[in-house]
Amino acid sequence: MRIGVIFAAIVMLIGLLLLFIRHGGGYATKDFFPTTLTGIVTGICALKPAAIMMGGLFLLLLTPVLRVVVSIYSFIKEKDMLYVVLTTIVLLILIFSFIMGHSR
Repeated sequence: MRIGVIFAAIVMLIGLLLLFIRHGGGYATKDFFPTTLTGIVTGICALKPAAIMMGGLFLLLLTPVLRVVVSIYSFIKEKDMLYVVLTTIVLLILIFSFIMGHSR
């Protein structure tokens, strides 16, 4: 998990450095930030600082989700079904919270 946080911080720092170098987020309006995965990926390909920083935030959000998925795999290999079920419930709660947050 530490590696994911460090990687996300590096991506956000790269975006911040580009923001200072280019004196703007790379979009026509100062208040625009890409919020969809497609918008973030397209902006990163175009080296837009705001999109790179949003990509870093997206990576930061994915870090604990990846940790839960890896834990499920680990518990399956250990044949510890109680923890497989509990960790799967945690993953479903995370997914549900992301869906509910997106719908607002």
